[in-house]
Amino acid sequence: MNDTGGPLPPDELGHRLVEVFDLVGPLYRRALRKVEQGEAIEGASVGVRSVLDLLRRRGDMTVPQLSRIQALSRQFVQRMVNDAAARGWVRIVPNPAHQRSSLIRLTEEGRALITAVLDREHTLNRQVGGDLTDAEVRACVRVLREMLRTFDHVDVED
Repeated sequence: MNDTGGPLPPDELGHRLVEVFDLVGPLYRRALRKVEQGEAIEGASVGVRSVLDLLRRRGDMTVPQLSRIQALSRQFVQRMVNDAAARGWVRIVPNPAHQRSSLIRLTEEGRALITAVLDREHTLNRQVGGDLTDAEVRACVRVLREMLRTFDHVDVED
């Protein structure tokens, strides 16, 4: 084990990151189930919730942009956008930069909904124990971001 604080050798890093993957998968699936339980309350599926949150954070976007950021197929994201539009949570508006790819815009109803969902999720996240420090959370985010970057080339349209 390398506890010098320096970078791990590639072989050791590879083995250690398996531990992270072994935790991320179950964590992700359990978190999705918890969000899905909230669907009965707010009415938004996990996919719609993701679209609404991206629009809240980044502003108007096209379906291809939403798809790329989430590493999901355009067809799936389009279905989520259509569901959100049917419920009045987003509007599809002309895109001055690209005629064939409309912009998806969060409505006030959509903003209120995603705010309620995020408030409920925040309440759950506050229950995480372990006396975690800011430095530990920042390190976790850095590790996960690097792991994600490793798979940037993976095509999600297959």
